[in-house]
Amino acid sequence: MLKALDDDACRTILADLSEPMTANDLSDSCDIPKSTLYRKLDLLSEAALVHERIEVGTDGGRTTRYERDFSAVTISIEDDDTFSVSVDREGRSADERLAELWSDMGEEL
Repeated sequence: MLKALDDDACRTILADLSEPMTANDLSDSCDIPKSTLYRKLDLLSEAALVHERIEVGTDGGRTTRYERDFSAVTISIEDDDTFSVSVDREGRSADERLAELWSDMGEEL
């Protein structure tokens, strides 16, 4: 997670993800080449900072949108001089959880 947060391009992507966006939209708004963008999105996904949602259209086509998956990250030093990282995530409604389930199922198809 710290590696992703230390990366300028990753921070730019996170700042632009105030709402779900496609890779094309992100590439344009962040002025990052798509090949670089996908590597950064992988890094952010592995760090659980970005969530990928696949939407299946009525025509069967798929659109992948990326969204920020946290509301706050806190890094602190504990009394025993160890680092602690906590991530706050907003609660999801039943509709959002169902949409996420369908998105995950779409990835399996």
